[in-house]
Amino acid sequence: MNVRDLARRALAARYIWAVVAILILLAVNLVRDPGYLAVAVNPVTENLSGNLLDILRNAAPILMIAVGMCLVISTSGIDLSVGSVMAVSGAVSMELLSSADGAPSAALTAILLALLVSTVIGVVNGLLVAVVGLQPFITTLVMMLAGRGIAKVITSGQNTTARNETFRWIANGHVLGFPVVILLALAVVLVVGLVVRRTALGLMIESIGINARASRMVGIKPRGLLITVYSVSGLLAGIAGLFTVSTVMTVDVSQTGSAMEMDAILAVVIGGTALAGGKFSLTGAVAGAFLIATLNKTVVFLGVPSSATPAFKAVVIIVICLIQSERVRGYVSSRRRVPATRAKEGVA
Repeated sequence: MNVRDLARRALAARYIWAVVAILILLAVNLVRDPGYLAVAVNPVTENLSGNLLDILRNAAPILMIAVGMCLVISTSGIDLSVGSVMAVSGAVSMELLSSADGAPSAALTAILLALLVSTVIGVVNGLLVAVVGLQPFITTLVMMLAGRGIAKVITSGQNTTARNETFRWIANGHVLGFPVVILLALAVVLVVGLVVRRTALGLMIESIGINARASRMVGIKPRGLLITVYSVSGLLAGIAGLFTVSTVMTVDVSQTGSAMEMDAILAVVIGGTALAGGKFSLTGAVAGAFLIATLNKTVVFLGVPSSATPAFKAVVIIVICLIQSERVRGYVSSRRRVPATRAKEGVA
């Protein structure tokens, strides 16, 4: 296989444009600050530090919800409740830890309870979609609103702060100099990827998104699979909530996970998974998550005003989606062929 064939195969993967966009954003930052990509050892903590590690750390919660959203979207569904589930997970963990007086054993209890509640919310979403037959958009929209309410009930409407070094280590600890949170996130992504790609589960999930009726006729049970993917989405959103609140050891029920569902959807779409369902790309979702994290960091680094931040992000994302579009790329290719054809006719 020659270089041209390798390049053609690389460009055929839609998520490659997310990788290109990340490199462009890093190059822009590098132009402004030649030391932007530098990674140094903190003399006090002896851990690695730098902008790249900040991006990796900030990408961890986005990775979690993007992977869960990818599985849900592949079934022709959507999960708008992931941001609220993050708030519920954070509220449960912070409330438990705030009354535990920093006991190390309380960290494990808080984590397990938060993930249990998050998974239950995902199961409820799955039951409403698969058994009751409600539309995924309506179901998860209602749960998005209800989740914030649940978080406020848990915390009595107040921001809750706790102290627990074991729990805080999740987001602020290091292993061999690297942030623990990104290592945990990548481990979770690897496990999910192995399960859906090394077993028939991934193919069955894709078959539901392509044609649920045909899948049922060949013996696949959509109900169980739908409940499974929404449960996994809830679980991963709960993990993302733990990552977020453990950073500052505080949960803000109004802001924790706010608008994260949009980042998750964008990461999945940028990664090449169609909203119509069917084939999905976990690799693309991961690339999209890293792009969103890099974009968020770039916005802050370049000093883009907060009022203009949504527009800045929208422009970047629209450009990437246009580059990925088969229609746009076909139009550009046809425009290139016209001069070449005219040149040949002139020579003839």
